[in-house]
Amino acid sequence: MAEGYEGWDDYAPFYDWENARTLGRRDVPFWRNLAVHAAGPVLELGCGTGRISIPLGRAGVPLVGVDRSEPMLARARQRIRRGRLGARVRLIRGDVRSLPFTASRFALVMAPYGMLQSLLRERDLAATLDAVARVLQPGGMFGLELVADLPSWQEYKQRVSLTGWRGARGGAHVRLVETVRQDRARRVTIFDQQFTERTGTRRRIHRFALTFRTLSVPQMTRRLEKTGFEITALLGDYRGGPWDRRADVWMILARKPLDFAPGKPAGRAC
Repeated sequence: MAEGYEGWDDYAPFYDWENARTLGRRDVPFWRNLAVHAAGPVLELGCGTGRISIPLGRAGVPLVGVDRSEPMLARARQRIRRGRLGARVRLIRGDVRSLPFTASRFALVMAPYGMLQSLLRERDLAATLDAVARVLQPGGMFGLELVADLPSWQEYKQRVSLTGWRGARGGAHVRLVETVRQDRARRVTIFDQQFTERTGTRRRIHRFALTFRTLSVPQMTRRLEKTGFEITALLGDYRGGPWDRRADVWMILARKPLDFAPGKPAGRAC
């Protein structure tokens, strides 16, 4: 099986371009509100190019972002320098399965937009949840989002998903041709990506695959509870509406109990 972090270095030049045309910044106010009210330092898992970290830094949130992809982090660092946010936003290249921080350091840990679904093996997810519980303060919040309906994502081949210009006038014209495969036996969804850049008469083709584990909200809540988290909310939109299986957004908020004991199921408060 491929590792979930494979493909993200190649995706870095196109990540913001694609997200601006799909998710955009719809989720940023939700995370900003959660972080502003956390009353302490915030950790973002899979911070990437800083799409969420940087708006939170502008809002005055002290934040650490961790990501495995150096090309992604390089883009985030450029934005931090331009925004003069170095005193608030710190970036670290690291592995979320073994977070390099002291115990009980953060008031909030965030895993936005399917980040945990890049952990393709059960042992990797379990190690990450244990690591999050260790670095969270007692009573601290863990917020995560799953890609909605990924378990039943429609398969298709060689579909032109997006086209448009990247960069200022005179930049490159980009076209994304995408194939989606479901591997039901391994419970993963694979997105085969082909980005074609045209600048004048020059053409460059970038091919890579992104693989996500197909986890539902009930499946993830059970894993969180097994780790010892208390589920406080299941949300179906970025305004705080309740979750159901047809919701466009799949969000989970979980708290580390004050009497947290590793591996002691805590249940739910919602």
